Amino acid sequence: MAASKKAVLGPLVGAVDQGTSSTRFLVFNSKTAELLSHHQVEIKQEFPREGWVEQDPKEILHSVYECIEKTCEKLGQLNIDISNIKAIGVSNQRETTVVWDKITGEPLYNAVVWLDLRTQSTVESLSKRIPGNNNFVKSKTGLPLSTYFSAVKLRWLLDNVRKVQKAVEEKRALFGTIDSWLIWSLTGGVNGGVHCTDVTNASRTMLFNIHSLEWDKQLCEFFGIPMEILPNVRSSSEIYGLMKISHSVKAGALEGVPISGCLGDQSAALVGQMCFQIGQAKNTYGTGCFLLCNTGHKCVFSDHGLLTTVAYKLGRDKPVYYALEGSVAIAGAVIRWLRDNLGIIKTSEEIEKLAKEVGTSYGCYFVPAFSGLYAPYWEPSARGIICGLTQFTNKCHIAFAALEAVCFQTREVDGGMTSNKILMQLQADILYIPVVKPSMPETTALGAAMAAGAAEGVGVWSLEPEDLSAVTMERFEPQINAEESEIRYSTWKKAVMKSMGWVTTQSPESGDPSIFCSLPLGFFIVSSMVMLIGARYISGIP
Repeated sequence: MAASKKAVLGPLVGAVDQGTSSTRFLVFNSKTAELLSHHQVEIKQEFPREGWVEQDPKEILHSVYECIEKTCEKLGQLNIDISNIKAIGVSNQRETTVVWDKITGEPLYNAVVWLDLRTQSTVESLSKRIPGNNNFVKSKTGLPLSTYFSAVKLRWLLDNVRKVQKAVEEKRALFGTIDSWLIWSLTGGVNGGVHCTDVTNASRTMLFNIHSLEWDKQLCEFFGIPMEILPNVRSSSEIYGLMKISHSVKAGALEGVPISGCLGDQSAALVGQMCFQIGQAKNTYGTGCFLLCNTGHKCVFSDHGLLTTVAYKLGRDKPVYYALEGSVAIAGAVIRWLRDNLGIIKTSEEIEKLAKEVGTSYGCYFVPAFSGLYAPYWEPSARGIICGLTQFTNKCHIAFAALEAVCFQTREVDGGMTSNKILMQLQADILYIPVVKPSMPETTALGAAMAAGAAEGVGVWSLEPEDLSAVTMERFEPQINAEESEIRYSTWKKAVMKSMGWVTTQSPESGDPSIFCSLPLGFFIVSSMVMLIGARYISGIP
């Protein structure tokens, strides 16, 4: 059959997209940016105590192997030669912290996920040591002192896990975010694995000076982190090492392929959305919700709770670009919570059907502050609430309120939730501006693939403006008037205020559920966070 004889597609580039909820491996045509095939595996999250969020680093690694293997099988079924895969990029959930033994290759503890709150008392004690007139942590890192970032998670592991302490004492310990763990493992692990990270992931640790682009001795001393366990910091686009899989899977078919791109997921999405000009911004709806605005070669600091972070550095000799970021902890995760915890839906896709049945929340507002509030509040004491309930309220209204909760900003959007048309229309209505989204939502993986394919020594993907493929967009126009949009937003703000202050001063590290205040009937205490920033605040840069 003619269909079985595919034309030669030219150089292909693979991308590992390791997120909080799932792992994917995707393969793109480097000349057209067309997605040819992919495979996805959902990742378990463990909640051993209230406020604690962990994942198994070995499960994450095996999910990568599985996704590579299954994608290669699918390419074979399409008669696409996998030997055309010339490079692999890595995109990853940021801040999530792993410590492993470089002799045995075994993790010394579960990965402590970015959403984890166990370090709140550590944050409070460290805050007292920062002079009020010299916040050197924020000036060097662009970040507020928060449970969100890696340094305090690593400090907790050093203080509380004997296996970690012993490995550090015996010079066997390696630290990294998920990108470091994956690259080390995929380039050989105990047999010469490369221990590195890129500037975007390093900038999320609170140990990295975003001006000098180096690990900072003062910061490491402040947090009590031995510098010898830190990975080497590289650019986001260069050959780090070659695939060397000592694993009994068909992923070994990619043996010798260079791993040449690495970006934290939100930076990868910025690249994938081709936001290369100052002022261009994107918003990603995944487990959390993250708006990044390219500020060029200049670090811009915000007075509105936005973070200053490294956007990308696409080559060893290329300039660094920075971004302002608005971070929201819970976006898609609220849908997973409705599915797994409340059971009001069986699949994530059902949320759109429920919301469509009623077309309104009927005055019900949902603040899913499961991990406190991030931007612009940075309020760890907040917890989730559903308010405005009446006897008329049903699961459809709660579903609508959950989608509405995700929607308080945006300009350009991507991520798994963007396939939900009600969500996109709500976003346009709440912002009262048009929202555009790419027809191909996998722009995070695309960004990692672009960085990998463009690396020196690979050179199969041009990042020159005239060579970049145009992104097909779908546009959503506001369908309500400006006054209604403002009323809904102000009511949401009222709900956010009510979500604050639920946690007492008792340390969440104890895992004692009594730290949560009780609420009258008619309120649900969940346990994490959201607040959409972005257009409401980005317009006021800095």
